[in-house]
Amino acid sequence: MWGTDMMGWGAGWGGGMFGFVHLVWWALLVVGVVVLIRWLTGAGNVMRRPDDDRALSILKERYARGEIDKAEFDARKRDLV
Repeated sequence: MWGTDMMGWGAGWGGGMFGFVHLVWWALLVVGVVVLIRWLTGAGNVMRRPDDDRALSILKERYARGEIDKAEFDARKRDLV
């Protein structure tokens, strides 16, 4: 009645192509929602924590004031990064 395949979409590659396009559509929709949520919440900016930047700036200030020498500055900087 509907053709040779059981879903009723006809014979040949057209039915399979519909299934693939349908799957890609839902995958893109899910990825889009996840990206939108991460962008709205700011979760995408996880490369460096603000605490690390503050600690490094304090370390630079201490080095600039002469409280620590170059070797100690380098060692503590490696610990932060």
